[in-house]
Amino acid sequence: MTRKPVLGFIGLGLMGTAMSLRLLEQGWAVNVWNLEPERIGPVVEAGAIAKASPAEVTRDSDIVLMCVLHTQAVEQCVFGRDGVATMASAGKILIDHSTIDPAKSRQFAERLRAETGMKWIDAPVSGGPIAARQGTLTVMAGGNAETIASATAVMSDLAANFTHAGPSGAGQAAKVINQAIVGTTYVLMAEALTLAEAAGIDAAKLPQCLAGGHADGTLLQQLYPRMQARAFDPPLAYARQLLKDMVAVQAEIGSFGLDLPLIERAVEQHRAYVARGNEMADPASIVRLYERS
Repeated sequence: MTRKPVLGFIGLGLMGTAMSLRLLEQGWAVNVWNLEPERIGPVVEAGAIAKASPAEVTRDSDIVLMCVLHTQAVEQCVFGRDGVATMASAGKILIDHSTIDPAKSRQFAERLRAETGMKWIDAPVSGGPIAARQGTLTVMAGGNAETIASATAVMSDLAANFTHAGPSGAGQAAKVINQAIVGTTYVLMAEALTLAEAAGIDAAKLPQCLAGGHADGTLLQQLYPRMQARAFDPPLAYARQLLKDMVAVQAEIGSFGLDLPLIERAVEQHRAYVARGNEMADPASIVRLYERS
């Protein structure tokens, strides 16, 4: 009987916690580490084993999953003191679920492989903590096809859609496009709700009214009702995180010399909302930017 790989998970924010709990429920052994140790409690209570550093997680795991805040955090967790690289080896795989710069992701993957032999999959996710708990995430992956195949068993317990988008960095490039669509649509939904309320229609019925038409979609059916009800607590994500992603979209647009004014305007709206002290607010609450005093 083939031994089931032992997993490690680095980064226990909203997404990392939800993903770790899902994996534990599916019978995986999971070692965990988080920069703020006070966040480890819920996953340890569910059966995870706390480790003192990313290095210890890597030492005791076959496949290490990571979901941290940004590119700099990924670099620190992998190549910093007591990082993944200090205990990496050719038989191990790192799956990075963080959303980071595609070019940096490619560089990190090559460096880890060259220095340690450990394989890297860039695998950013979409769907949020609820989908993570249900195992219905969308995961866009970049890396070697053989390495991707080795991660299929783990991903089948986390994702309803696990797609190999191409070589290293391709998953992150796909996530940039995903976030461009999501971040711009958050602003669009806020403006559509503002228009619906100003027009005097029953704004709560708009998703039902438009269901099945060209305007229908997940964000209309799931995001818009939360905006309309002002149901933002507890937050399902943080405005600072979506802004970070939108700034990355803006940088990617600039790197190709493109002029994409709709996306650029959406970036500025997210920037304006966070600048008002809403860093830790649910990004859906951006509708407040349009409320009249």
